[in-house]
Amino acid sequence: MEKKKAPPPVADINVTPMVDVMLVLLIIFMVITPMLTKGVSVDKVKTKNPILMQAADKEDAILISVTRNGAVYLSPGNLKLSGPDQIPERVRDLLTNRVDKTVYVVADARSRYSVVEDVVDNLRAAGVSEIGLITEEPHENNPQKAAAAAPAQ
Repeated sequence: MEKKKAPPPVADINVTPMVDVMLVLLIIFMVITPMLTKGVSVDKVKTKNPILMQAADKEDAILISVTRNGAVYLSPGNLKLSGPDQIPERVRDLLTNRVDKTVYVVADARSRYSVVEDVVDNLRAAGVSEIGLITEEPHENNPQKAAAAAPAQ
């Protein structure tokens, strides 16, 4: 009886399991990435003397975004509200059992003042005592200093 010889070792790398894992990771990241955005991106109002509000960057911070066309979004969850009149009931639910009861408003620089005013009024109706307005510092703090620092031609 003849002994069977083992097949020669395969020197090629089997990449199929690696491709499977990479595709699964790609799908997971594609599903999770939209959930990581906090609020709606708006062109913030530029202020000269901003106050740093680090608590607004926390995961559980309550953000209300007002877009240019007047749409109102509530975060966490990035929920689009049909109007500012829905704010009191939703914010009351989010504020229960919280130590920090600050709500942050992010409004587009070109949004209507009346919509932002309605948002603030409805937050007050919900019992919010501290409201933070999120703004942005301009690139040049003082245009006169920038002009003075520029070389004369």
